[in-house]
Amino acid sequence: MSLQQNSAAVAAASAHVEAWGKGDYDAARAALANDVWVTVLAADPNFPKTDLRGVDAYMQGLTQYADGIVPGSTEVVDAVGDDKQALLAVNARVKYGPDAPEMDAPGARMYVFDEDGKIKIEHVLFFLS
Repeated sequence: MSLQQNSAAVAAASAHVEAWGKGDYDAARAALANDVWVTVLAADPNFPKTDLRGVDAYMQGLTQYADGIVPGSTEVVDAVGDDKQALLAVNARVKYGPDAPEMDAPGARMYVFDEDGKIKIEHVLFFLS
């Protein structure tokens, strides 16, 4: 199958990003397979590597990240995929604490969906600036 910017996986992944970007954690959770696996790396070697399995662990990590998002700043910049996989370029502004500076948090997110259209695998790479 050829890659498309408007594929089923791109639509599902984009809806997931929109949900957590707005703080709709119920919708974000509903998009996950029970055995979801997520890894997160950053260009900064001091950023801790994340390797989580299961919905509860995933959602704990997601809310730690997404609670710092500046409202309205999350956007899908580019996307490509097919019926089961999607690769998204996503940007958000983040601020972690009242005295912390706002930062851009551009990243790439690769999704693999199961046969029920739920997120089975997500790999995230950040470049925090």
